[in-house]
This record gives sequence, structure tokens and C-alpha cells, in this order.
Amino acid sequence: MKEEVNNKELDKDHWKLEAQTIINDVKQHVTDIKISEKLRNNNHFLYLNLITLEGLKFCIELSSAGFTIVGNEHDDTSKRESEHYETPYSLLNFVSPQYRDSFGNSLVYKLKQLSNSQ
Repeated sequence: MKEEVNNKELDKDHWKLEAQTIINDVKQHVTDIKISEKLRNNNHFLYLNLITLEGLKFCIELSSAGFTIVGNEHDDTSKRESEHYETPYSLLNFVSPQYRDSFGNSLVYKLKQLSNSQ
């Protein structure tokens, strides 16, 4: 990994791997999430298109600063927010009450399974 004046530069493959890990982690708690194919991703950031369980659409920028909502439509960067979230979970927790319910129910299910197996 290279460091550049307070902005972490990673190769595009690393960003795609990072994004795919995030997608795999949250995909059961959202309607859809994928890497933008229209917006230019580079060594400093990558864009994700998200549809929450409520049907809300967002374009999310993933960078070394974290996760930022940059648009209220897919492939839209016209509404950059100043709020950065450290994790995709904190961003989803903020924008999607149904994410919280889905994630919480998933944890309860996993804990019950663990309890039953002991």
C-alpha cells in the first residue's frame, strides 16, 4: 500500500476486493448493492450503487476516509454529504431502519443456532 498526502492510494483491484467483501457482508440486508459500472473508479475511491430494503437509492463513495453518500440515485455524485461513516454498517444503520431490523434478526437467528448446537 502507498501513502499519499493524507489520502490512501490502493490499486483498483484492492478497492474492488474491498468492495466485494462489503457487498457479500451486507447483501442479505439490502435490496441491491453493486460496484458502479458507469462512474470512474480509481486508486483513491470506488463507487457503490445501493438500494435499501425501503427502496431508497444511493450512490456511495468508498475511500480511505470511509463511506460517504454522494447521490440519491445510482451513478449520481451531485449530492455529496459531509458525513463520513467508518463502516458500511454505520451508514446503513443511519439510512435504513429495515437494515437494523434485518441485521438484528440475523444475529438473533445465529445466536439461537449456536445455542441449540451446544
